[in-house]
Amino acid sequence: MKKILILGSTGSIGKNALDIIRNFKEEFSVVGLTVNDNIDLLEEQINEFNPATVVVKNNLKAKELRERIGTRCRILEGEEGLLEITKFEDYDILLSAIVGFAGLKPTIEAIKKGKRIALANKETLVVAGEIIIKLSNQYHSEIIPVDSEHSAIFQCLVGEDKKDINKIILTASGGPFLNKSKEEFVNVTIEEALQHPNWKMGNKITIDSATMMNKGLEVIEAFWLFGLSKDQIDIAIHPQSIIHSMVEFKDGSIKAQLSLPDMKLPILYAFSYPHRLNYSQILTDIKKIGQLTFFEPDFDKFVCLKLAYDVIEEGGTAPCILNAANEMAVEKFLKGKIKFSQIPELIKEALDVVNNHSNATLENIFEADFRTREFINNKFK
Repeated sequence: MKKILILGSTGSIGKNALDIIRNFKEEFSVVGLTVNDNIDLLEEQINEFNPATVVVKNNLKAKELRERIGTRCRILEGEEGLLEITKFEDYDILLSAIVGFAGLKPTIEAIKKGKRIALANKETLVVAGEIIIKLSNQYHSEIIPVDSEHSAIFQCLVGEDKKDINKIILTASGGPFLNKSKEEFVNVTIEEALQHPNWKMGNKITIDSATMMNKGLEVIEAFWLFGLSKDQIDIAIHPQSIIHSMVEFKDGSIKAQLSLPDMKLPILYAFSYPHRLNYSQILTDIKKIGQLTFFEPDFDKFVCLKLAYDVIEEGGTAPCILNAANEMAVEKFLKGKIKFSQIPELIKEALDVVNNHSNATLENIFEADFRTREFINNKFK
């Protein structure tokens, strides 16, 4: 039985993972859960899955949870608690599903323990890809992607030689504004931006899908995960979200992974790899799908896509600056402080202003993240 530690158990990925574990009780058990402040749902999860340790990042909420459940499990708190649970808890697989930059440090600790990383936190590879890949090789830690697109590429490459890859093709639904003009972006409301046509996700990633920054971050993640050049990473708009991504080989053949859009499938694969478990709850009847369509992405309309390719070229801490600026811009948009159309403008401004360290050490990465957030916060004082 594989023991699972879930970082971010009350988010959409965490809840889907627990549903998988619920359906495979003989295969997986939960040893630890972490949340930001949703202790109501965490308490329900504790009652059902009996983890040995939980972490509540919000200190006041951690105290409240202790008062509620007593000593039924160990309760840690804050960022220190996140690092402690990844360093000392006994587990086989870390599901890294914390949103944003906050997932970097605990994921590094799990890598240093040689654990399998089921990686749903794409920002970890975006901001520190070179460091993460070196550490995973050094400590023999497997990184199995949970993003549906990267899981699809990973599955298509089983049994293949990397030298035979011509390019990979990441598919993108196009989000809710595929058919909106760039000029209409200035009037987009928060409610409209949160209406993704195919996937149910948290607010941050849903806004990223609307700007297509999510696909941009996935390009950077794929750059490090599969060791390809940026010219070997292509994007195809695929509104049905049935083909999750493809690999084109040098002989002209293309392999694709298809399924209905449900995150339980890549989560299950990351947990069970190299095996596949019998899971009949999500079956794809290809005859009922109908049409599958593909389009070129519009880099002029979705500026965030171009910015992502640009920072791969720049290297250093530029991807970290991009990520931090995007997190801050999305936060400002969700709070009504900027317009939807201003998200890429704010990111570009940060990239122009914040110093890019060409040598992306962990120290430089944390400094770049801090400076970027400081720069944007100062704009709104």
